[in-house]
Amino acid sequence: MARSVVLQGTRRCERCELPPRWCVCAAQRAEACPIHVDVLQHALEAHRPSSTGNLIPRVVEGARVHLYRRERPLVREEIIRAEASELWILHPNGEELPPAEPVADTSPPRRKLQVLLLDASWAQAGGMLTQVQDWGRRVRLPMAGKSRYALRAQNGDGRFSTFEALLFLLEARGETETARRLRLQFELHVYAGLCSRGRKAEAEAYLAESPARDAFPELIAEFARKRPNPDSFSRAPD
Repeated sequence: MARSVVLQGTRRCERCELPPRWCVCAAQRAEACPIHVDVLQHALEAHRPSSTGNLIPRVVEGARVHLYRRERPLVREEIIRAEASELWILHPNGEELPPAEPVADTSPPRRKLQVLLLDASWAQAGGMLTQVQDWGRRVRLPMAGKSRYALRAQNGDGRFSTFEALLFLLEARGETETARRLRLQFELHVYAGLCSRGRKAEAEAYLAESPARDAFPELIAEFARKRPNPDSFSRAPD
């Protein structure tokens, strides 16, 4: 039986919330982003190590997380940034993604776009949307392919994690290099999560198809190094 350290009371890193054996903090970097990124996170996601909503502020410079509780009304002024040019709320039922406008070399610097990502289950996100849908422009992304978020089952095609939604947005707006760097952090997060659950075969198969393998060779080698394990573990889902 595979051995997991996810829910057996093991000490965790305060930052990445993974056990020290699988801590990824040494490889994490805050990347500059051409978009203001805010995450509206359902309270049930807040302490889940697998949450990509928690990953975003660790690797996206200036990103913020706002906790959502149904019994506590949201304060618009706490979320909308005064310095942003516009707010987009990403949701599959929004309007088609507007094209990025070209900027001439002689144009003055523009204020950044702000995007609000809903970090929750599909059912929870519907209720969250009702509270914020009038705050900005509801936008859907051209999302296709298979999710790389192997830590949770994605029920149905075209369903992706919160972090992947951000990657799709950046790629659609031509910010391919930023998206590439952030994808490395995302896939390292997924790989380490699989390792911490004792899903060794899945982790190795995932890594074989991931650019994270070549981006973080020293950390990957440290993960693979054999070391003593506790005598017994309990397997449990996130």
